[in-house]
Amino acid sequence: MKLRGLCAVTLDDPLLPRLSALVKAALDGGTPFVQYRNKMASRPLRRAQAAEMLRICRASGAKLIINDDVWLAVEIGADGAHLGRDDAPGGSLAAARDALGPKRILGVSCYNELARAEEAAAAGADYLAFGSMFPSRTKPGAVRAPLELLGEARRRFGLPVAAIGGITLDNASQMIAAGADMLAVVSDLFDAMNIKARAEAYQALFYQGTSANRGKRAS
Repeated sequence: MKLRGLCAVTLDDPLLPRLSALVKAALDGGTPFVQYRNKMASRPLRRAQAAEMLRICRASGAKLIINDDVWLAVEIGADGAHLGRDDAPGGSLAAARDALGPKRILGVSCYNELARAEEAAAAGADYLAFGSMFPSRTKPGAVRAPLELLGEARRRFGLPVAAIGGITLDNASQMIAAGADMLAVVSDLFDAMNIKARAEAYQALFYQGTSANRGKRAS
């Protein structure tokens, strides 16, 4: 499976019908990956929302990645999990890899740390995420990562690299040129007046020069 393209990271929205409509618009625009993230929800709501995200992702041929919760990903049959510093079972990325099994995606937040990326790669991560690349409305206090880290990590570890934090359509091409295989976007996507069109515009950046592929989902 090729890990490349826009990753739509969900809002902390308690209303399932509204969240579904927002994500469906992004999927209609060709978003190949959705990362379900809701720090404010109760466990029952998280499960209900994640299950609905999985349903609409399956209908669109997209992959669903669960943020911070390996066991929820396994429970609902999601396509993978994305883990921050303190989110792996028992603090072990290797344990997370074992829990997910070989077919699910394991993404790891590496912030601005190549040492953490090395640990994640050794544990069997499928992609490495770096950021915040720019000031982020979602995480205003997040550590900043230098642009050159994307290419360096890609060369050193041979894994797909995701850029996160303050990504907009204006700076997205810069991230891709620097080595980003995936762009994780929250506000600039879901705050757009036309979410479907914004998703299409992001996807087109990954296929510049190949007009026939513009807007298509990565496979």
